This record gives sequence, C-alpha cells and structure tokens, in this order.
Amino acid sequence: MENLWNDTEAGKHQGYLAERVYTSRLLGANPDLVLHGGGNTSVKGVWKNIFGEDEETLYVKGSGSDLATIELKDFVPVRLEDMLKLSRLERLPDTEMARELRLATLDPAAPAPSVEAILHALIPHRFVDHTHADAIVTITNTAAGEARIREIYGDEVIVLPYVMPGFDLARLCAEAFPAQATPRTIGMVLMNHGIFSFGDSAKQSYDRMIELVGRAGDYLNRNAQIAPATNIEASADWVALAALRKKVSAAAGFPMLLRTCASGAALAFARHPEAASISQRGPATPDHVIRTKRVPMFGREVDAYARAYVQYFERNSKPARQPLTMLDPAPRVIVDTEFGLVTAGRSARETRIAEDIYSHTMDIILRGEALGGYQALGEADLFNMEYWDLEQAKLKKAGAPKAFAGEVALVTGAASGIGKACVQSFLNRGAAVVAVDISADVESLYGMREDYLGIIADLTSPEAIRGMLEQTLRHFGGLDMLVLNAGVFPGGKKIDALSDEEWHRVMAVNLDSNLTLLRETHPLLKAAPKYGRVVVIGSKNVPAPGPGAAAYSASKAALTQLARVAALEWGADAIRINLVHPNAVFDTGIWTPEVLAQRAAHYGMTVDEYKRNNVLREEVTSKDVAELTAEMCGELFAKITGAQIPIDGGNDRVI
Repeated sequence: MENLWNDTEAGKHQGYLAERVYTSRLLGANPDLVLHGGGNTSVKGVWKNIFGEDEETLYVKGSGSDLATIELKDFVPVRLEDMLKLSRLERLPDTEMARELRLATLDPAAPAPSVEAILHALIPHRFVDHTHADAIVTITNTAAGEARIREIYGDEVIVLPYVMPGFDLARLCAEAFPAQATPRTIGMVLMNHGIFSFGDSAKQSYDRMIELVGRAGDYLNRNAQIAPATNIEASADWVALAALRKKVSAAAGFPMLLRTCASGAALAFARHPEAASISQRGPATPDHVIRTKRVPMFGREVDAYARAYVQYFERNSKPARQPLTMLDPAPRVIVDTEFGLVTAGRSARETRIAEDIYSHTMDIILRGEALGGYQALGEADLFNMEYWDLEQAKLKKAGAPKAFAGEVALVTGAASGIGKACVQSFLNRGAAVVAVDISADVESLYGMREDYLGIIADLTSPEAIRGMLEQTLRHFGGLDMLVLNAGVFPGGKKIDALSDEEWHRVMAVNLDSNLTLLRETHPLLKAAPKYGRVVVIGSKNVPAPGPGAAAYSASKAALTQLARVAALEWGADAIRINLVHPNAVFDTGIWTPEVLAQRAAHYGMTVDEYKRNNVLREEVTSKDVAELTAEMCGELFAKITGAQIPIDGGNDRVI
C-alpha cells in the first residue's frame, strides 16, 4: 500500500482543516481504499460564533461528498457536545438522528453531515479516517475473518461486529472503545465494512491507515494469491447486447443503460467454474449493495429475485415502516462468459460506478475464496441497507427522471451546427449521447462527461459504421434514437458543370451512408426498450429545390424517400421515422460573418433582415432545429411516423 504523502504538497495546506482536505484527497485517490463517495474523514476543531466565542466543533465529511475531490466547504461543522449528548441516548431512530445532526450544524449552507458523525465524535482523537479498504473487507468476509484480523493486529485495533452505520453503530462504539482500547490502539475494524484509523495530526492518521491496510494486503499476498488473468479474449456478438438490455429494462420497468468490461479479469471471473455460486453470495460490504445475475436463465432469475425481496419485505416490515418504496428487481451487475462484466443503470454514471465497485468485488471474492471461502453478510443486513429509512427518504425526495433517462441517442455530423445542437438537446433531456463526425473535434466537445461518447468516423465506410456501433454497444448497451444529420453541401454548380466524381461524393455522404446506418441500426432500434426513433435532417430543397444544387437536392430527396419507405417497413417493429426540413439556418460553419454580409448585400438587406427573410420574420437557429428533433423523439410524437415538418419560419415556395 503506497503512502502518497508529499512534504512539499502538504506544506501548501496550512491549518488543520486544510490538512484534513489534503489527506482526505490522498485517501480518495486510491480506489483500493475508497470508491465513489465512500469512506469518511473528520477533524475536531473550533468554530467562532457570532458572539466571538469558540465552540468545540466536529468537522465531518458532508453527505454526498467524494474524498477524491473534497474541498473545505464539504466538511460540515457540527457542535461536538451535541454529538456526545446524542451518543448517550438509549434509542434514536435514524430519521430522527438525521434531523438532530442537521439541527447541530453550525453552517446552514453546509451539506447534511455524514450519518457517522456521532461515531467520529466519540473517537478520542483529533483526526479520524475511515475507508472500505479492499484488503480489510476481503479478510473480514471469510469464516475466520475476525480471528485473522486479531492475528494481524493484536490490540492495535478494536474489532466490532457489523452494525449498519448510524446511531446503533455509534452506541456500539461508545461501549466497545473504552473496553478494548489500549495505549497501542491506532485503529478500529468494523467487520464486513471497513477500517478506521485515528491520530493527533492529519499525517499521523493517514500514515496509520496506510500502514494498517498495508499489513492486511501483505497478509493476503502471503495467504491468498490468485492467478493473473492472461490470454483471455472476448468473443461476443455485440448486437445481442441490445436484446439483453431490453430484458433488463423490462425487469426494471424503465429504460436502462448497459456498460461492458471485457477485460481478462472480468472474463476469467465470468468463466470461473464456481461463478454461479460465488457471484451470488452478496456484496463485499452492504454499502455496495449491487444485484448480480448471470445471463443464462436471466428471465427466471429476475423473477425469482423479485419474489425473494417481496417475500422478505412481507416477513420483516413493520406497519410503522410501511409503505416502503420497493426498488425495481432488475440486476445492476451481470457476469457473462462472452461479454465479461456488464453493469446496468439509469445513467452512464451509475453504470460506471457499478463497474468500478464490482471490478473490486471480483478480486475480493476470489481472494476470499483462496483464504478459505468468501462469505458476505446475510439477507437481513443487505435488506436493511437497501431499504434503510434514510435511503427511503432520499427516494421519496428524488425528482422525476428526465424524459430520456436510460436511453441512447446517436447523432451524426455532431461536431458543429445542427448536429452539435442536437447533442446538447438530447443531453439536456437525460439521454446518453453518441456523437459521430469526421472531425476530430467531436471527441472532446464535452470533456470527460460520462454520458457523452465522441467518435471519429468516416460514415462512407461500412466498416467504420460497424465499429462505431460496437463502441456504442460497449459503452451504453444499445440504441434508442438515431439522428441522421451528417451531410455535405458542395459549392453551387449547375448540372452542365457537375462532374461524376462530385455527384458520387455527395451521394455517398448524404444518401449511401445513411442507407448503411439504417440497415445496421435496425436490430438495435428494434430492441430499444421504448422502441426506436429516427429523425432525418432533410432540407427545404426537398419540396423546393433551387438552381445550382442538383447533387445536394437530389441526395436529400432520395434520403427522404428512403426514410418514408423505412417508416412503412419498420412500423411493424414500432420504430417511428420522421423528417425535419430546415432552411436558412445561419449559425453553422459554412455561414461566416463575411459570407452572411455578402449574401445580405446581394439582396439589398441588412444581415438581420437576411436572417429573418421568411414569412414569420423569425431567425431559425441550430438550437431551434435541435429542439424540434429531440421533441420528435419524445412522447408528443409517439403516434406519428413518416411526417415531414418544415422548420424555416415559413417559406413561400414550400407553403
């Protein structure tokens, strides 16, 4: 376990709160310690109130904060004395505890304090660190886990049985700490959950965490080696992933994204002779409750899983707790011999978090097996975590998901103009978006957003199209909405000057590539959970062509006919296909300020008059076209297919 402390960097963080931020980030930088908002840190200090008085204060990580990126504002100041008083109560339901924690907060603008605030307050050290270290969780998830922990650490750590975080855990700690602590005690292990370290300085607490976890790692290296996964390759039919996604979405009751990891480790785990058994023994820690299913017999397993939870709910829920918001029965993790590790979620972020967590869980399970047998907590503890009162409160407060949550849109010609605006419109509605363009700009348009995948591709190449669709499936699991926007508009040439080469180039981009796209995406759109939708970006030149644009006008007219035929053929698959015909959209790359000024002057108009030269005297923008395009994929157009809608402010030749 590498110690990341750096004296030079640490020197830039002056004061106990700044030091707390620094070492918290060091913990968060190591995924073997902390994953996606897990773990917790705190420091005891003072808060100067409005009267100039110093109040003893616990600064604890705020709920929802991530140790990897935590800042000063993410540490919530709560009255230390209030935390200690709460710990002396005989009983405190978690919902009431959350209310009391909020009332004890000294800064009303701060996030909600961690539910472990009382526990941190009880530990008689200034700095407290808590992680879900893989090595600790591995050892404690075995039959002889407690004995092994005591063998490794002796009286240097306090060992507590698993209790769900909250008031009951704080009470247990209040009783156990005085009874078990010795002058040598530098940490505390909570079985099946994680480890705490503490000290008088941020460095001391951090160093102790690294040292304690390192010793557990060394123990595993000596006693639980697993063979590295090498020379294992995926042989998946990626189109079949769309059908799997439809089954998962049907189980959930709403569209879900899938993300695949076909690494050697994932494939080796999926092909493990005991995978059907070891994958069903529960998560490494209840904080990481993830439903795991194997693909074979998928439908029956989902049904059985749903029944098991309903039955457990009926046996164990008390009238005072009803009604619970029952979670959907769809799996969030699937292990498959061909796909490897498949994770499901309503958003791209959810699928990545599940992938990260289960990638660590696979290693924990295999090491636990090598250590005598992996065993997680029982059904009751997992149920209590998944249906915890505080989690129920979060579910009830959560707003309705966005219109396209869990769905995937693919936009061609997405690096600029109408295509770029379409990407934004779909993202705004909650879709995961695959943006395709021949320009390299498409890769970095939205930085590191998890719901955006930019792909460079020449759509005149069928091989490039198939490769692009495989990337789409690997990242998001399927396709729901397709926007055919890519096209070229060559310089004006009359027919007698139009070369065969230029004619074929325009047809290849504007027509032939779209035929290939439609053909290759058909099975994906057919498998879309809410059925596929296609929007074709046509042109005013279809109903009202002009001179000098024979190749462009003909290609767009042919594309329109192709879309109409597809609407007829694919209606039986519940795939709807509609077209928009924009005109005079001037905020695109070809309309530079100079070109606009020249065209306006040619007609004796100002630039603004030229932009609004239509029946309604309204400027049509890329965003206008994009918003209509996205809306045509929504519920408003659910019973419309084969429609052609002009978006041009009213053109007298079209009307």
